[in-house]
Amino acid sequence: MEDPRGDVNSNLLIVKSTGDRQLDTAIHQWLQWDKNPKTRAQIETLLHNGMNKELRERLCCRMSFGTAGLRSAMGAGFSCINDLTIIQTTQGMYLYLERSLQDLTQRGLVVGYDTRGQVTSNCSSKRLAKLTAAVLVSKGVPVFLFSRYVPTPFVPYAVKKLKAAAGIMITASHNRKEDNGYKVYWENGAQITSPHDKEILKCVEESPEPWDDSWNENLVDGSPLIKDPLGEITDHYMHDLRMVCFHRELNMKTALKFVHTSFHGVGHEYVQSAFKVFGFDPPIPVPEQKDPDPNFSTVKCPNPEEGECVLELSLRLAEKEGARLVVATDPDADRLAVAELQETGRWKVFTGNELAALLGWWMFFCWQKKCQKGSDVGKVYMLATAVSSSILNAIAAKEGFLYEDTLPGFKWIGNRVKTLMDKGKTVLFAFEESIGYMCGTAVLDKDGVSAAVVVAEMATYLDSIGVNLEGQLVKIYETYGFHIAKTSYFLCYDPAIIKRIFERLRNFNSPKKYPDFCGPYGILHIRDITTGYDSSQLNKKSILPVSKSSHMITFTFQNGCVATLRTSGTEPKIKYYAEMCGSPGQGDKKYLEEELKRVIDALVENFLEPSKNGLTWHSA
Repeated sequence: MEDPRGDVNSNLLIVKSTGDRQLDTAIHQWLQWDKNPKTRAQIETLLHNGMNKELRERLCCRMSFGTAGLRSAMGAGFSCINDLTIIQTTQGMYLYLERSLQDLTQRGLVVGYDTRGQVTSNCSSKRLAKLTAAVLVSKGVPVFLFSRYVPTPFVPYAVKKLKAAAGIMITASHNRKEDNGYKVYWENGAQITSPHDKEILKCVEESPEPWDDSWNENLVDGSPLIKDPLGEITDHYMHDLRMVCFHRELNMKTALKFVHTSFHGVGHEYVQSAFKVFGFDPPIPVPEQKDPDPNFSTVKCPNPEEGECVLELSLRLAEKEGARLVVATDPDADRLAVAELQETGRWKVFTGNELAALLGWWMFFCWQKKCQKGSDVGKVYMLATAVSSSILNAIAAKEGFLYEDTLPGFKWIGNRVKTLMDKGKTVLFAFEESIGYMCGTAVLDKDGVSAAVVVAEMATYLDSIGVNLEGQLVKIYETYGFHIAKTSYFLCYDPAIIKRIFERLRNFNSPKKYPDFCGPYGILHIRDITTGYDSSQLNKKSILPVSKSSHMITFTFQNGCVATLRTSGTEPKIKYYAEMCGSPGQGDKKYLEEELKRVIDALVENFLEPSKNGLTWHSA
């Protein structure tokens, strides 16, 4: 009988048995199921060389859904992104959808992808998308498979527009080049939350062996079940962009120039088109970065959130071209960074919180101008994640609209926005501090394409009245109170150390006792999203949902500072977020900045103990 593993040496497992039954079983399953020669060879080589620790890390645990879906390094193993794990996850998706939705085979799924790839694993986002589609087509499910790479927000937009059952985007967004991911959207156009994520993974465990046709990516070619939505969705998306365009005639006349970098990702053509919709001349592209490059060759990391150090090429081009504004979309074009040239000759790179203050002000300003007399401001909402600046809350308190916060991650924002819309509410804007913005509700996720062109229009309007973005930001803070925020992170690659840090905070001086002080700073309240504890509530229970998949503790200090420590849902980071707020028309900005720095220093020294725990600091 022919070996089902093809040319795999059937004696290899016997010769190289690890003595660990669980690991031996996992190795056997991998070599039996994986038909990608390069990833199968990676496991064979590790086995041959006796690399049991790495084999366990790769084979004895599975990925779980974080704040942005599944995300991991490309390569062999059940804990990585590769052909086999994508096939297994899609099989689990199919089983769960089949049980949850009666009309799955009528509605189908949307599948999109970015431009990531890894030669050593024969792994690319496009190939993974085709395998995803093949699994679904093999079960008679129609698939709207984009014929070329698209921005991540096109997938949730297409799910809503096409009334699909769900959507899948193959992307790792702004992560390092070695990573890839699998992002899932439910039928409402928002990312999945619990229980969907857990149930999908249960279904993966139920049926981990690839089905007969799951590896047959040729099923996708010529199948009547495959439709390319690219033209239709692009047209509809660009048309719907007009809903957040308020000054097209002004845009057509502006002398302002804009530079755009797509960070070697998918954004170039789509941002060019969006600017045309708004009446602008297309932004000047950074030639070295406008075309897709999975190696992200010109940047140390493909994350525009890192600031001026990764925006070097775009800033120098802007100076050469006489452009005052740079807009930078990340590789999958769902996030946006903005830099503005000041009269002093320095560049101001806005933080996520600062740009959100500007966009929140702008979206409400435009709503006020266009709304009919008697419109109920009490039905208007803005949202942000709990680790983001509270500036929208301050604007809402003064202007009369409503504000809500959610757990970190746009999956929480998107689902909450959909609930509010279903109740007849108007949601103008939502954001997360990590440069993710939702202007309007055409897409129930962050969208760097629409945010880029909305920023351009805001800058154009302000320029027409003699104000730049930084000047307007100061006016916002003077009106609603200075909100001085700082976000940064420490790298930590050992989960045991991360667990120890947070367990120490939960048992600070005695069991089940949180700290009363952080250095000299008294703590007024503590909220622990991981355990559901909130000392500010009468019943001591958090209003925000419990999220046991990651650590997140927020400290409200007696001096008014609010600081959060949390683990990243996508990277080996412990992040901190801290903010000091002044009252409208009051508050010494310099004092707030100095006091914030002192609290952060105490927080890091007393709670994170970087020297003792071997943490590597990085300023965001």
